[in-house]
Amino acid sequence: MAQCEAIVTYCNERLQAASFDDYCPNGLQVEGRAEVRRIVSGVTACQALLDAAIGGGADLVLVHHGYFWRGEAAPLVGMKARRIATLFKAGAGLLAYHLPLDAHPDLGNNRQLGLRLGFDRGAPIDGLLWGVELEQSMPADVLVGRIESALGRAPLVVGRAVELGRVAWCTGAAQGMIEQAAAEGFDAFISGEISEQTVHQALELGILYIAAGHHATERYGVQALGEELAREFAVSHRIIEIAHPV
Repeated sequence: MAQCEAIVTYCNERLQAASFDDYCPNGLQVEGRAEVRRIVSGVTACQALLDAAIGGGADLVLVHHGYFWRGEAAPLVGMKARRIATLFKAGAGLLAYHLPLDAHPDLGNNRQLGLRLGFDRGAPIDGLLWGVELEQSMPADVLVGRIESALGRAPLVVGRAVELGRVAWCTGAAQGMIEQAAAEGFDAFISGEISEQTVHQALELGILYIAAGHHATERYGVQALGEELAREFAVSHRIIEIAHPV
């Protein structure tokens, strides 16, 4: 058992949450009970995750995508009201970290995705863009197969299939960074989503673009943080995966 306040303080400091100008508040978004025995982690605080977490006795739900996004309507009505009422009724808290959990050099989504793809030597290039120079060149279809095996889903691939020497990535909805990746001299760029213009950019810039799924690429940071909290605070941690096609 641990104090929720201590867990929040630890996460805020570990992820340097106050240093980010984010699209949402990072940290404790919904206050629950003061004592935490069980943490459940997941990508997004959707109703399905909340129901599964509370059904499993969670005291604290830890997510990458929480609530109160910049520009969204403020009233607690409809879907948002139902989600927050679920937490309040159960006395469970919601702890959410967005950009801090993308950027962290150890626990972050980019670092964790790189590890799962075998890019142990991957490092930040500029901001949230990560990259690696391969020790040996890799055929594009080998990289695509590695991504499908690691993430459990077939990615969408556009651009020219080339022999790859340098690979860049940024999880989530970072398709807009394709020009930056090309300017940095990378042969391939991996992100989560794809836009209409991304196809043209990939072809005209001569870079392979791989859309591996927003949800799929951002599962692992929150899992790594949850596992660390379990070790540090002697609480239980359970990962709940909500099926998602993106």
